[in-house]
Amino acid sequence: MTRYFVWQLSVVLSVYFGYLLILDSSIAKIWIAFFVFTALGLVGLMDHIQKKHSILRNYPVIGHLRFWLEFIRPEVRQYFLESDGEKLPFSRNQRALVYQRSKNLSDQRPFGTIENVYSNGHEWLSYSNAPSQIAINPNNLRVSIGNQNCAQPYSISVFNISAMSFGSLSANAILALNKGAKLGGFAQDTGEGSVSKYHKVHDGDLIWEIGSGYFGCRFDDGRFDLEKFIQVAADPQIKMIEIKLSQGAKPGHGGILPAAKITTEIAQTRGVPMGVDCISPSRHTAFNNPVEMLEFITALREKSNGKPVGIKLCVGKPDDWFAILKAMIETRLAPDFIVVDGSEGGTGAAPVEFIDHIGMPMRDSLRLIHTTLIAANLRDRVQIGAAGKIISAFDIVRVCSIGADWCNSARGFMFAIGCIQSRTCNTDKCPTGVATQNPLRQRALDPEDKGQRVYHFHHNTLHALSEILMAAGLNHTSELNPDYIMKRDENSIVQPFSKNLMHMEAGSLIDQSPEIAFNGDHCYLASAWRRANPRFW
Repeated sequence: MTRYFVWQLSVVLSVYFGYLLILDSSIAKIWIAFFVFTALGLVGLMDHIQKKHSILRNYPVIGHLRFWLEFIRPEVRQYFLESDGEKLPFSRNQRALVYQRSKNLSDQRPFGTIENVYSNGHEWLSYSNAPSQIAINPNNLRVSIGNQNCAQPYSISVFNISAMSFGSLSANAILALNKGAKLGGFAQDTGEGSVSKYHKVHDGDLIWEIGSGYFGCRFDDGRFDLEKFIQVAADPQIKMIEIKLSQGAKPGHGGILPAAKITTEIAQTRGVPMGVDCISPSRHTAFNNPVEMLEFITALREKSNGKPVGIKLCVGKPDDWFAILKAMIETRLAPDFIVVDGSEGGTGAAPVEFIDHIGMPMRDSLRLIHTTLIAANLRDRVQIGAAGKIISAFDIVRVCSIGADWCNSARGFMFAIGCIQSRTCNTDKCPTGVATQNPLRQRALDPEDKGQRVYHFHHNTLHALSEILMAAGLNHTSELNPDYIMKRDENSIVQPFSKNLMHMEAGSLIDQSPEIAFNGDHCYLASAWRRANPRFW
C-alpha cells in the first residue's frame, strides 16, 4: 500500500460513483458518496501541490489524521490516559476537589488514601493528641496588613483570588470572581490590567495591581501619572495597592497585547488608545533602583490616604532581593507587604523557556524572603503573601508553615468558575468562557451561578483549613511553623521541614558579617549579599 493509496482510492471511487450517476441520477445515496469522494480527491490534490506541510505533501488526505489526533491529544490524555494523581499542571484529584467544593458537594473520599505515603517527597501534618476543642470560625482566619505608617490597614483573608486581568479573563469571569469575593469577604487582585467596570459591579474587595505599563494611571506615552493614580486609589473598594515587579509565568519578560485584540472596554480600562499595540515593558520607569522604589511606595501610600502598598515579585538573582532588603535597612522605609509569586505560577501564556526555566519556585523564594527579613529585623513590619499552585487547605498550611501570612490562588478560582484545564488560554477559544473576549463563548459562563461557586470554594476550603488547624491544636495559621510539616526525603528519611529549610538568626544581617549570618548550605549567599547595591539593579 503506497502513501497515496487513500487519495487514489478517493479519486477512483469518485469516478465510479460519477459513472453510476450517469446511469441513474435519482438515488440520493450515490450523490452523497460522489460528493464525499470528489471532495477527498480535491483535498488530496491540494495537499500534493501545497508546500507548507511536508506530511500532507507526502501523505495526501490521510496526513490530516495526524493533525486531527494532535488536536484532540490533550483531551484524550486528560479524560482517558491521565492518572488521578498526575499533575500536568493540576491533577484530576486537585481539579475534582475544587469542583466539589465550589458546587457545595461532599469532598470526602472513601476507602483510604490513593497516595503512596512511603514515596519520596510525601508530606504530612503532625497533629496533636490534644486537638483544639474550640471551633474556629473560618471568617476569623484573617491577617492585618499595614505597618505603622498605614492609616487604612486591611484585614485580609488567608485565602484570596490571585492576580488575573480583565482582558486575560472575560467580563463574566471577572463578575463571577468579584461576586464570590463579596459574598465571602475576601479579596480579588485585579491583575495589571487595572480596575474595570466589571470589578465594581458587586463591590467585592480589590487589590489594585500596578505593573510596568501603569494601566489605569498612565500618560499617553506610558509614563506613570500620579493624578490618575490618586483618582483611582480613592475608591473605597480598593483595599491595597500592589506594585508588580515580576510575575511567576514570565519574570523579566514584558508583554504585548496586539492592537487587534484591544476592545473599547479594554482600552478604557487600561487607559490606552485603540488601534495601537498595548506594551507592558519588562521593567518599571517610575523608579530605577530599590531606594527609588521604596520612595515610590511611600509616595503612593501617602497619596492613597494611607492604604497598604506592597510589591509582588518572582525572585531571580538573590542579589536583587538583597538590594531591596539593604535599601529597607538603609532608608528605614518598607513596603507594607510582599507577594511572592513562584515560577510554577501562571494563568495565561508565556514563552516556554520562561515558564519552565526562569525564576525561583515559590517555596524557595518564600523561605528566602521570610528568613532574610527576620535576619534584618524587618519581618514584623512586612507581611508576606504567597502564590503558586495553591488549591487545598493543606497547600495553605504548607505555605504558611514555610513563612507566608496569607495565600493567593488564581487557577484554583478559575476551576471554581468552570475552567477545565484545556490550556487554550492564549487562543481566545476557551471552551468554558473563562479566558476569552469572544462574547458568544463567554455567555456560557453565568456570573450569578459561578459567583456562588467562587464563594463556596473559598468557604469550604477555609472550613477544611480550620479543621486541620484544630487537629494540630492550633487556632490560626500564624501559629504554624516548619516543625509541623513532615517530609520523607530522597533517602526515605522522615524529617520536619525545619531540617532542610533556610534558617537565620534574628538581626544577624545587622549584627554579624554575611559569612557568619549565611551559614551551612546557604553560605554561598554571603557573596550575593556583598554584591547587592541598594542604589543599583
